[in-house]
Amino acid sequence: MKQNRRDFFKTTGLLAGSALVSGYTNNLLTEKIIGNKMSGKIKFRYKPYTLELKHVFTVATNSRTTTPVVLTEIEYEGIIGYGEASMPPYLGESHQTVLDFLSKVDFAKYENIFDLETILADIDSIAPGNPAAKASVDIALHDLIGKLMNQPWYNIWGLNKDKTPYTSFTIGIDKPDVVRQKVKEADEYKILKVKLGRDNDREMIETIRSVTDKPITADANQGWTDRQYALDMINWLNEKNVLFVEQPMPKIQVEDLKWLTQHSPLPTIGDESVQRLSDVVKAREIFSGINIKLMKSTGMREAYKMITLARALGMKVMLGCMTETSCAISAAAQLSPLVDWADLDGALLISNDVYEGTKIIDGKVTLSPLPGIGAKKI
Repeated sequence: MKQNRRDFFKTTGLLAGSALVSGYTNNLLTEKIIGNKMSGKIKFRYKPYTLELKHVFTVATNSRTTTPVVLTEIEYEGIIGYGEASMPPYLGESHQTVLDFLSKVDFAKYENIFDLETILADIDSIAPGNPAAKASVDIALHDLIGKLMNQPWYNIWGLNKDKTPYTSFTIGIDKPDVVRQKVKEADEYKILKVKLGRDNDREMIETIRSVTDKPITADANQGWTDRQYALDMINWLNEKNVLFVEQPMPKIQVEDLKWLTQHSPLPTIGDESVQRLSDVVKAREIFSGINIKLMKSTGMREAYKMITLARALGMKVMLGCMTETSCAISAAAQLSPLVDWADLDGALLISNDVYEGTKIIDGKVTLSPLPGIGAKKI
């Protein structure tokens, strides 16, 4: 390197212009290069990628075998921060929308790459929505800064890496023989997450209970529309060693969700109803807790704030994910010592991961000692 990390901390400006190679392919062809007074350069790269799922993934509203993602890199003098945007269908983002958004990101205007509050607020203001695109920049910036500081983010935040939770392993809606096979594949995991919300909910639970008595978390993905039916199901699930129910009813049925939480013997956790920091206070009146995902929250910075606020309001906190590579999973895992429950199995559900990072050992989230988010390319 032309300049060491100590010298980097002593400098400020990231100036000069930028150049963008238009168009995209599956190679890192889109790159912005921003020079600075220090004779170093910031390089911003991104490319589309498609995750292949090991099994058809079925929830209450859809089925799929792939998930589109965009992989980002922010490089300073050979040190690279990795980021990721994952776009499951319900978020409304795509390869094209993410690439269009990222083309508008300009690091040349920032004097201090460590000023995350200013940079991420500015990036958030580029356009409404686009949470996964914004998360890809947030994650890459956190990774780069952690590497420049030579510390993982759990250390920067002052968290105890030994206080990470067990993660659940997700069982999608399927036929009984496939469900049994999925449960067998999840033998290492202490908790199972079961997708519900269709007409075979009881069959799904009974099939799992025929082969294991492990604790279950249930995710209806807004699939129950009648509140009395939802309450009857939750009462039944309570007898089946289910820990909580995630997003039992559509997010637009606010009064029904409030009623259900008031009468439910199990905690209710808001997912689709809770996207960003501004949703947390409203969720307090509707759910027992919230499920935070980086692809909804715009990344690590806001997710940390959401956890802090939820705790101040006395709410339970779950840390979730989409189907993602080990890049985004490792980023989310940095926050895991702060939460009650984790569902960080997204990289375990795909067959073409391109990163290595946070491990699940004997079902427990086990943080990498590597600096930044703790991920590296395979």
